[in-house]
Amino acid sequence: MRTFDLTPFYRSTVGFDRLFSLLDQASDGSPGYPPYNIERTGENAYRISVAVSGFAQNELSIVAKENTLTIKGEKVANENSKEKSEVLYRGIAARTFERVFQLADFVVVKNASLENGLLHVDLVREIPEAKKPRSIPIASGAQGAPVIEGSAEKAAA
Repeated sequence: MRTFDLTPFYRSTVGFDRLFSLLDQASDGSPGYPPYNIERTGENAYRISVAVSGFAQNELSIVAKENTLTIKGEKVANENSKEKSEVLYRGIAARTFERVFQLADFVVVKNASLENGLLHVDLVREIPEAKKPRSIPIASGAQGAPVIEGSAEKAAA
């Protein structure tokens, strides 16, 4: 239950739509199913682990689009089961879920694996060479500025 209203801010600000939508999502009290961990495994490497016990590999999907990672799980009804048993108490959740993660720029999904009821999604931040900082050499005053030969000849003419 949210105790504050962001509507006045939507009317008086420009360009903060993403910030306010993130605040709305955080305050919605979204359910904690399924639980997950986010780990840093290296300087530019991360791992999201989602507890998906009871889900088979074909019941899970991972979609990376732009800066959003979506993990969905949809239980397939098993109507061909050999045992026609009646569940007296269901403590193991088997409901459909969707988890959405906002990824930073240049973060890409490298691998996904399902082991022991945990879905592991490995992420790496790959900054392109054009965006990396580079060192600029500083010329001393004795060397002077380089002269372009073509422009000196045009100036003399």
